[in-house]
Amino acid sequence: MTAPLEGLKVLDFTRVLAGPHCTKTLRDLGAEVVKIEPPEGDGGRTGQPILGPMSLYFAQQNAGKRAMSLDLNFEEARDVVRKLCAESDILVENFRPGTLDLFNLGYDEVREINPSIIYVSLSGYGQTGPWRNRPAYAPTIQAESGWTDIVKRHFGDTLTSMENDAYNHGDVYSGIQGVVATLAAVVHRNRTGEGQHVDVAMTATMLWVNDRVSYELAGIDVEGEPTALSAPESPMFQMPDGSHVTIAASPVSTNIFSRYCAMMHRNDLLIDPRFVTADLRRENWDALHAEVRSWVMTFRTMEDLEAQVSSVGLAAGTVRTVSEIAESEWAIDRGAIREVDDRSGGVARVPAPPWIFEKSPLPDAGLPPFQGEHNTEVLTELGFDEAAIAGLAKTGITIEPRS
Repeated sequence: MTAPLEGLKVLDFTRVLAGPHCTKTLRDLGAEVVKIEPPEGDGGRTGQPILGPMSLYFAQQNAGKRAMSLDLNFEEARDVVRKLCAESDILVENFRPGTLDLFNLGYDEVREINPSIIYVSLSGYGQTGPWRNRPAYAPTIQAESGWTDIVKRHFGDTLTSMENDAYNHGDVYSGIQGVVATLAAVVHRNRTGEGQHVDVAMTATMLWVNDRVSYELAGIDVEGEPTALSAPESPMFQMPDGSHVTIAASPVSTNIFSRYCAMMHRNDLLIDPRFVTADLRRENWDALHAEVRSWVMTFRTMEDLEAQVSSVGLAAGTVRTVSEIAESEWAIDRGAIREVDDRSGGVARVPAPPWIFEKSPLPDAGLPPFQGEHNTEVLTELGFDEAAIAGLAKTGITIEPRS
């Protein structure tokens, strides 16, 4: 019994989040990942909090990888990379398009070394087209793809400073789509023997994961009805113990409103003139919310409320902090949080992989690597002797481990 991707070798030229999230997922599925960092290191190493020598942000995205640090301005460093390319199944990079071409390590050069390699490029706007050279970070991609505008309209005037929301959606979703594309390319290679270049654009990803794009592009007046299935308008209510719950989805929706009335045993609300249309329910939202809130306050436990809500095919959930879900009986039973050595005598708590395979055990969390920690180990495997390895370090071609 082996991990699903055991035996695959990944050469990781990524930094910060989108790329590292992609390669970390491949690693946690069993692939061997060698991370290549420039002399200044991955910018993710500066992410807060930092305990001793290690950024916990970096640890979450890179634990279990082996780390090399090379200065690609030296031809000798590029020779090392070419040797690694010859032995790798997959190369993943998230530089601006054309960056690795400057070092003669673009796809065309690499496939001459290894025709079966899968070369995955993650970038803001793709490898071709008029925007290919634009710099890209999650907040700018979310702005360009319509995401931020939707957030603005959803919250209205409450976002007076027009800030983005709390997550780097553009990075994380693109990393996941990078994994999907990589695995598809592996299947293609297993069938045909052919490697290929895979182009993942963050902006295209954000359109792909936006479940209300069809509404945004249709130009149809839905007469006050929430878009799609109304999930973004799911209301929150306070329980008698002071905790908060949310019920999916919004009673502004005509379909959902009838379910709310059924679960509350309030058929009178169906003919209440304040609530007979979606537009009226939206106009009289405070009154409608008050009706539901009063009903919710009659339940002493979440379990009792959930039973009533689920009886009409809806769901309720407690509003928890990350720390609270990490300490929940669900998380403990599933092992949803695991510990990673922080390399200074303590541990960092990070998410465990979300998959459980019946027949494929996954690797343990692994250690977050110091910059250049595995230079000697990887170079030895490539056939370099002790003197050659020392010479590379002395001339600054390899960057010595930083802790």
